[in-house]
Amino acid sequence: MKTIENTRLEEDDNILLFHEKIETLETENHVLKHKLEEQDAKIKEYEERIRLLTQQKFGPSRDKVIDGQISLFNEAEKESAKQSVEPDLEKITSKRRKGQSKSRKTYTDLEVEEVIYDLSDVEKVCPKCSSELHHMKYEVRKEFKYVPATLKIIHHKKEVCACRNCDMNGTEGTIISAQIPKPVLPGSLLSPSLLAILMDMKYNKMMPLYRQEKSFEELGIDISRQNMASWIIKGSEMYLKPLFDRLHFHLLQEDIIQADETVLNVLDEKDNKNNYMWLYASAAKGNHQIFLYDYQKSRSGNHAKNFLPNFHGYLQTDGFKGYNKVDNVVRLGCLAHCQRKYTDALKGLPKEANLAKSKVNEALKYLSAIFNLEEDFQELSCDERYLKRLEKTKPLLDNFHEWLLTEKERTLPKSLLGKAITYSLNQWDQLVNFLNDGRLSCHNNRCEQRIKPFVLARKNFLFSKSPKGATASGIVFSIIETAKANGLIAFNYLTYLFEKLPNIDLVNYDDLDALLPWSNNLPDYLRPKRESSE
Repeated sequence: MKTIENTRLEEDDNILLFHEKIETLETENHVLKHKLEEQDAKIKEYEERIRLLTQQKFGPSRDKVIDGQISLFNEAEKESAKQSVEPDLEKITSKRRKGQSKSRKTYTDLEVEEVIYDLSDVEKVCPKCSSELHHMKYEVRKEFKYVPATLKIIHHKKEVCACRNCDMNGTEGTIISAQIPKPVLPGSLLSPSLLAILMDMKYNKMMPLYRQEKSFEELGIDISRQNMASWIIKGSEMYLKPLFDRLHFHLLQEDIIQADETVLNVLDEKDNKNNYMWLYASAAKGNHQIFLYDYQKSRSGNHAKNFLPNFHGYLQTDGFKGYNKVDNVVRLGCLAHCQRKYTDALKGLPKEANLAKSKVNEALKYLSAIFNLEEDFQELSCDERYLKRLEKTKPLLDNFHEWLLTEKERTLPKSLLGKAITYSLNQWDQLVNFLNDGRLSCHNNRCEQRIKPFVLARKNFLFSKSPKGATASGIVFSIIETAKANGLIAFNYLTYLFEKLPNIDLVNYDDLDALLPWSNNLPDYLRPKRESSE
């Protein structure tokens, strides 16, 4: 028989085992609960990514969020919440009466061709009394007539004269030739205007060379795309590269430079999958308007460092860390990139979410307020803008920074909102540096807008065959976009350059500077004709 003491010992052992099992189950439950929370967080993260990718693929591509349009999905709910106000009939009437043609130009600069439609002698008889009709007036209907492009063969005939007297007297003969401009490419049929239109059509009008080849065939001219590509590369290397170098020199004299980069596929770069076109631009309020495209085979920050030697000033970019390798500069961030992180987070929210009350909306309200102030300060002088920013913009940024620090502790780091908050805090010192100088911009949009023409062109010609071709593309883009930024017609300017550059000393900086897009020596026909309204 078991004693009472043995029974108690067994009970104690059972109780101990029971508690151990409970602790084991609680531990397993805690682990499973933690795993479930991790899985829920990952599912939410993946759902956000799916919604963002769906919005990016099928939704509007715009990043800017306008007040009153924060709800991207629940549009019906948003519209029904608006208060409808009956319009005033008088206002409607007055608005309708203001309808006028948007084009009020007289186009007096265009050639006029008249087509006259006269009545025949038989028709100039009155059908009522048979009397002869007299001319009263012409009614005029105007229309534009498109005249397709044409090609001509230009014969440059150089007169050569000799001295008969020298020939007859047995002395050394005298032969004098007339002066003639040098050709763009000796031994070639290439003219300045033909090279200019090839570059303008490819890099400004986004027409690949194979399409230009077809266009020339329709004009009855056989110019292969291989010849076109060779001409463009040689023209850029021989003539545009010296001008590019002068633009580079003047860019380095600026106090503010903005930069960005985009992918370019170069087929012959076998050892490197992703090649890049880098863009460096002067600021909107800089001394000169300059845009330079520099092809490099990678995204290494050393390329930016090598392109900006001895530059001391403000360098504005996105958050790419490669630009940190540029020495002796003050880095400027981009609030537009910062805002884009939150608009992505907004697009990743589920349909049932109350977007107006979301944390994403709170961040966007701060950023929208800052951008609205920047628009208000647009017409102020640099000194006035500096003071206004300290008065109104800085308090907004301080409040936004406090909000970021608070919400960081409450937000999942891997969520789209968490990533946006982390980006904002990591970039904060650079994002607020625009407060230091009234000439600075709070965003890098100007540089991004100028890289879009290259992106559009890339969609048409898809890739470059060789590094030489990619470098030539960057040089031509630089000349065209800088010309446009200075108010010049790209084709006219390129034609003018290829007429002048073969006939000047390309190492003479004064001669080259006289051809730069802001030079006062440029003829008026390089600029669009300005015509006052009627």
